[in-house]
Amino acid sequence: MATGADHAVGLGLVGFSLLLFTYYTIWVIVLPFVDSDHVVHSYFLPREYSVILPGIAALILLLCVGTFIGIVTWKNRKSKKVN
Repeated sequence: MATGADHAVGLGLVGFSLLLFTYYTIWVIVLPFVDSDHVVHSYFLPREYSVILPGIAALILLLCVGTFIGIVTWKNRKSKKVN
């Protein structure tokens, strides 16, 4: 059964994800329709980063998943040779 700490961590992760999704959605979908001299643009990074940052995150995710699969495969192959 989940403890109170698990619930708090889960709620924090959901809140962070919601905040990140809202920020990115406003940044990519709403800001192109707002005048470039409006004060709201000062709260967001330049638009080029809206493609670069998710691309870097995807590469890091693929690297981690590939490394995990490689380690698991290597350990399974190594244990079969011992038996």
